[in-house]
Amino acid sequence: MNFLKKILAESGKLFDEGKPLSFAYPLWEATDTILFSTDSQNKSGPHIRDNMDIKRTMFFVVIALIPCYLFGAYNIGYLYSEAMGISSSVMNDFIIGMTYVLPILIITFIAGAICEISFAIIRKHEINEGFLVSCALIPLTMPPDVPLWQVFMGTSFGIIIGKEIFGGVGTNVFNPALTARAFMYFAFPTKISGDKVWAVGPDGYSGATALAIPANPVEYDTASNLFAASTQFDYSLTNMFWGLIPGSIGETNKLLILLGAIFLIYCGIASWRIMVSCVFGLVFTSVLFNLLSYLTVDGILQSGGTPNAMLTITPLQHILIGSFLFGTVFMATEPVTSSHTNTGRWIYGFLIGVLTVIIRSINPAYPEGVFLAILIMNMFAPLIDYYVVQSNIKMRLNRNV
Repeated sequence: MNFLKKILAESGKLFDEGKPLSFAYPLWEATDTILFSTDSQNKSGPHIRDNMDIKRTMFFVVIALIPCYLFGAYNIGYLYSEAMGISSSVMNDFIIGMTYVLPILIITFIAGAICEISFAIIRKHEINEGFLVSCALIPLTMPPDVPLWQVFMGTSFGIIIGKEIFGGVGTNVFNPALTARAFMYFAFPTKISGDKVWAVGPDGYSGATALAIPANPVEYDTASNLFAASTQFDYSLTNMFWGLIPGSIGETNKLLILLGAIFLIYCGIASWRIMVSCVFGLVFTSVLFNLLSYLTVDGILQSGGTPNAMLTITPLQHILIGSFLFGTVFMATEPVTSSHTNTGRWIYGFLIGVLTVIIRSINPAYPEGVFLAILIMNMFAPLIDYYVVQSNIKMRLNRNV
C-alpha cells in the first residue's frame, strides 16, 4: 500500500495548479481519498473532533441499504417464477432478479458520476461522496421494468436540480434521490404510476401494486376486504410485512427496512425522533380519515359519486403498503434536508406522516404520497428550525426577566 501511495503522490504533481492535468485535479483527489485517509486539515475554527466523518456516514448508509437490494432482487425473481407458474430455487430467483436490478444500478451510478465529476471540474472543488448514497437510493425507488434511459435522465435531474444547483453536498434544499423519483413520476407516469406498473417476464406480465388497488378499486365493501379483490397476489398483512408482493425494488420487505433503521440509529446517523413522529403523524391522520368515512353512506366517503377507498385504509395498512417505511427511514432522516433541532424533528416528521395520508387519500392519482410529502417538508425544515430556535430564545429571555 505504501508503494501505491507513493505512486499517487508522485502522479499528483501533474494535477497541481498550472500543470497540464490541473483541470482533472478532482479526479485525482477522489482516487486518493477513496484509497487513503485524507491528510488535509482545517486552517481555521471551529474544529469538531469526531470519528464519524462524511465518508463513514455515507458508507454506513450504503451498508444499511444492501439487504434491501438483495431481497429486492430475490423478490423480483420470486414473483417472476410465480407469474410464469414455474418452480425455482432461491438462488435462481435471485439471479433472475439481479438481471433487472444490476442494469438500473449501473446506469444510475454512471449518470451520477458524470454529473458529480463534471460539476467538480467546472467549479474546481473536490468530488463529494454524497452522490454515492443518492445513487444507491434511486434504484430502490424504481420498479424493475423501468427503461434504463429514463433512469439515466431521472438520476441526472436529481443530482443536478436536487443538489448541484444549490452548491453541492451540504447545501441542497431537496433530497436528490427524491427529486429524481419525483421527476420520473411526473415525466414518465406510465412507468412509475398507474394501475399496472409492475411488469417482469418475457410476456410483459403486469400486476397492480398494493397502493394501486385502493387508488383504482374495482369493487369492495370495507377496508378489511379491500385487498381481497386482487386475485394476482396475496396482499395479506403478513405478506406485505415480509415483502413478497410487487412494488419498488427496495420498498417491500418491512423487516429489513426496520433493521436498517435500528442500524442507522445505533450508528448515530439517522434521527429516531423523525422516524417515530412520521409514524405518529400517519396514524393520527389515517384514524381521522377512518372516522370520517363512517359519517357517509355505506361507510364510504363519497366524492362526486365515486367511492374513495383510500379513506378506509387502516393505519397498519398505510404503514405496510407502499414506500412509507422506506422513505421514513432512509430519506426523511437525511441530515442535510431535514430539521436539525430536536423539537423541529418532531414537527417535521409528524407533518410528513400527515401529508402522506392526505396525498394518498385526497389524490389517488398519486397514491405513493410519502416521497412528495418529504420533498414538501424539505422546503419547510429550515423554517421549522428557525421558529423553534426563536421560541427557545424568547423563553430564555423571559426566564431572565
